[in-house]
Parts: sequence; C-alpha cells; structure tokens
Amino acid sequence: MRHQHRGRLTAGAVIALVLGALMLVPAMRATAAASGCAVTYTANTWQGGFTANIVIKNLGDPVNGWTLAWTFPDSGQKVGHGWSATYSQQGSAVTARSLDYNGSLATGASTTIGFNGTWTTANPTPQTFTLNGVTCTGSVTTPTPTVTPTVTPTVTPTSNPNGTPVEINGQLRVCGVNLCNQYGKPIQLRGMSTHGIQWFAKCYNNASLDALAGDWKADLFRIAMYVQEQGYETNPAEFTNRVNTLVDMAEARGMYALIDFHILTPGDPMYNLERAKTFFAAVSARNAAKKNVIYEIANEPNGVSWATIKSYAEQVIPVIRANDPDAVVVVGTRAWSSLGVSEGSNESEIVNNPVNAPNVMYAFHFYAASHGDNYRSTVARAATRLPLFVTEFGTVTYTGGGTVDLASTTAWLNLLDQHKISYANWTFSDHEESSAAFKAGTCNGSTYAGTGVLKESGVYMRDRIRTPDNFPTS
Repeated sequence: MRHQHRGRLTAGAVIALVLGALMLVPAMRATAAASGCAVTYTANTWQGGFTANIVIKNLGDPVNGWTLAWTFPDSGQKVGHGWSATYSQQGSAVTARSLDYNGSLATGASTTIGFNGTWTTANPTPQTFTLNGVTCTGSVTTPTPTVTPTVTPTVTPTSNPNGTPVEINGQLRVCGVNLCNQYGKPIQLRGMSTHGIQWFAKCYNNASLDALAGDWKADLFRIAMYVQEQGYETNPAEFTNRVNTLVDMAEARGMYALIDFHILTPGDPMYNLERAKTFFAAVSARNAAKKNVIYEIANEPNGVSWATIKSYAEQVIPVIRANDPDAVVVVGTRAWSSLGVSEGSNESEIVNNPVNAPNVMYAFHFYAASHGDNYRSTVARAATRLPLFVTEFGTVTYTGGGTVDLASTTAWLNLLDQHKISYANWTFSDHEESSAAFKAGTCNGSTYAGTGVLKESGVYMRDRIRTPDNFPTS
C-alpha cells in the first residue's frame, strides 16, 4: 500500500565428518590464526542436488576473520547459493570466507554456514578442510541430521528479564485469530521493517541490529526482499544469501525474522510464482530448524482478485511446508494488503473463502496519515474473525512522505495492541522520506542507538516499541 499510493527435499543421505584439533609448529603459528579446529559437514541430498550445513568450531587461538577451504571429491559437485559466508569455487576447490558478523571466533566458539549445491554422477563428502590454512583431520562420526547454528551475539538484548523474545516464546503458531507462543498464549510482536535490501544494505549490520534489539527492544525484524526493482530477479543466489544472513543476525539477537517476498509491480503474484517457489524452497530448507522465522509470501498484491491470491498461496505454502511444517505463513491480501478496502471490498471475501492451510495469517498494511477510521473499522471487525498481521505500516502518507500523523498512528497502534496484532513499521533506514526512522546519512556511520540519530517517526516508534512486552507463559 505504501507503494500503491507511492524441490521438496527428499529424505536424503546425511553424512558427517568431525575433524579434530591439529596443533601447529611455531613456524606455522606466525601465519595462521587458528591452531586447531573441528568441522561438522552434513549433507541432505536429493536427485541432482543437496543442501550442506557446516559447523566450524575453533579449538585454537582466537580468530578474527576466517577462510574455510575444501575440495569436492567429485568434479560434478558445484556450490550454488549459500549463506553466512562468501563462497568461491575453482574446479573442485571451494573457499568460504567469513562475513562481518561471524568472523570473530574465540577459542571454543562455533559458527554455522551452508549452501545449496548440485551434483552429477555422485555426491561424496569432502574429506579434508582447512581453517585459515590449517589442516583439520579426525575420525568419522554420524551426528543428528539437524544442525543448529551457534552464533554469539554482540549483545544479549532483551525486553524481558526472562530472556529474549525467541527464548521466551519459541516456535510460534496460529491459534484461533491470534499469533500464539510455545505455551499456546496469544502474543503480539512489535518491530521494524527494512527498506529494500538492494538499496539500503549498509543500514543492516551488527551495530544497527544491536540497537534494534537492545535499545529499541524490538521483537521483530522484517526483511524486505524486493523481487523486481533491482531485487531478487537480478541475482537470486545473492539475494537469497543476503536474506539468510539477516535471518541469522536476527536469531543471534533473539528477534523473530519476517522474510518478506516483496512483490509490488506487477501486482499479480502469479507473475512471480516460479520465483517464489524457488526462493521459498531454498530459505525454508536452510532455516527449517530455526524457531524465529516467519514467511511473508506476497507483500502487496494489487489489481487481482482474492481468488488469484488464494491460488498463489495454495501453491507456495506447500513448498514451505515440505521443509518447515510448523512455520507461520503470512498471506498478502487484495488491494495492497488492505483486506480489499482500497479497491472497495472488505474482509468478507477472505472469511468466506480462506486459504486452505493451517498456521496462516493475513497481511494488513496502512499509512496513518492516509488511512483512517474506515480502515480501522474494517480491521476491528476482521480481527474477530481472521488472524491478522500488520507486516508493514507507516506513520505518514501512503507515499512514504509527508507529515507524521501521530494522532492517527496512536489510534492505529492502540487498536493493534487491543487485539494483539503484531506489526512492523516502515522503515528501519535512513531514506530521505519522512517514514524512515533514521536521519539521512546515519547508515554511513556506526551509531544507531538513542534518539539523536532519529527522525520524528523513529523517535515515536522507538518509544512505542521499547515499552515492556506481555509474553505470557502460563
């Protein structure tokens, strides 16, 4: 609305190598930061393809930046899109280099990386890995198939003394018209949305996410991955990797990550159906073991019927469910996710013909200075019959600009609080438009906490989000 108006993995082979510590002679210590390591490599395979997860554990001296290298035993094995590292391959030789958030490994610390790959005649397991040039060797074991990443956050932010939002609430699910936690209790998540990660990648780093989780005390980080407009369609592997990295960064800080497949123009989601299937197959396979991931499969459908949106959802959701059967999925609604109101309809078309899948919620978007009482009346009525999630809203006009309307924004957020409807504000960026939280140029620096770097909208939203959560556990 802001812009309107502006293969299933089969049960494959799982193989693991645990490669033990190898102490270096003094001459090698001068050139290598690590003096020992352990690597666990698990591969889930299907015909012609596989997903690999690699746990790297530093057993030697602290590492500040690392390169993991290995050689595939078969020349037909190729790395496709990966996550939590930068990958390169020459022939059978592969290197994976650390990113800014996971490059520091203290003695005994671990991190997890991974990738999707292809194979031709065979998919054997690499036998030797090196960490910063140090060879790691050891014995063969078989760990459990699921590998849970171990990432040490820069801070341990929380808005609750009992733990982070993810620690308290665990795996979420839909119960009735509510989003519920692992105890079956209705909760509300409150947080921020990125702007397009193709344009504002510099805004999403360790310092900014530390501020969002620790200073803002946010529960939710929405990752807006545009499909068009220089987005996913230009480089699917690169954008999939960016999304996965941001999911990891949110997880490390105890926040839920809302993966937004940001379709807008064209408004017919069927135009991107095959892209959606490919993307969600990849991210759901990679993140299936995580408890913090929510999937938003169509940002703002427009110019199409609810029947078309429903058909799209019922083709994409099974792709996610094949890998991640428990995750919550948010489905966009008609007329820029306005429940049809912006095209003269209302929630009744969804109530009478809901998506045929469990654990589904429906998106609603609003911009406070443009969408007033008639929209609020629809949401108040719909919230008693449909599980709603405000995956995007602004404090300004539908253009993303104009004057901040604090009175309307407050009325909206009071309504959402009343019905425990979760929300993400547009945007956690330093865009020049007034809907952006940060002053222009903030993302060129390293300071994101406090109010000194915030515009009027950011000051208001920070104050609203950082009030204590109500996460019942009994």
